[in-house]
Amino acid sequence: MAVALGVAALGLAQEQPGTQRHLEKATFAAGCFWCIQPPFDQTPGVISTTVGYTGGTEPHPAYHQVGEGKTGHAESIEIVYDPEKVTYEKLLDVFWHNINPTQKDRQFPDWGHQYRSAIFYHNETQKHAAWASRKYWEQDGRFGAPIVTEIVPASTFWPAEDYHQKYYIKSPEDYHRYHDHSGREEYFKKIWENK
Repeated sequence: MAVALGVAALGLAQEQPGTQRHLEKATFAAGCFWCIQPPFDQTPGVISTTVGYTGGTEPHPAYHQVGEGKTGHAESIEIVYDPEKVTYEKLLDVFWHNINPTQKDRQFPDWGHQYRSAIFYHNETQKHAAWASRKYWEQDGRFGAPIVTEIVPASTFWPAEDYHQKYYIKSPEDYHRYHDHSGREEYFKKIWENK
């Protein structure tokens, strides 16, 4: 669902009167949410990112519940972006470049439905763009196996606990210990640099 709220309503810095922006949301699941936040934070036109949980049934899920696979949620990221500065298609491109879409119910060392890859669309435009991008990469063939990334309607997004937000900044040593041994960089180099 497109977001047509003022920046103040989103908890963002207020623009000068008369310069109110139209902002939109995008939501993705890409395995461990610590690792997907930096690429989106570095994308021009992204206003904010929040990691959390979506796609499940339990209200107000906690990290340990989601991690144990008890709620049906996926670790996810919610992105608020300015469509005048970045397109949804560009966000999809960032997403595809930071997952292994051939892994069902896992991403790299993390296993379980809570670590699935998914695109949670907010409107019909996002839905069509998501399916078009998936079809493009299926035809490209570079992943070498069928794409299993889900494309489903967005549902309630529950922000994760504060210590998970910007984990790569708050706890850089722990973040790099996890990220650097996850196998992501080796996989991305194989898929994207050698084609």
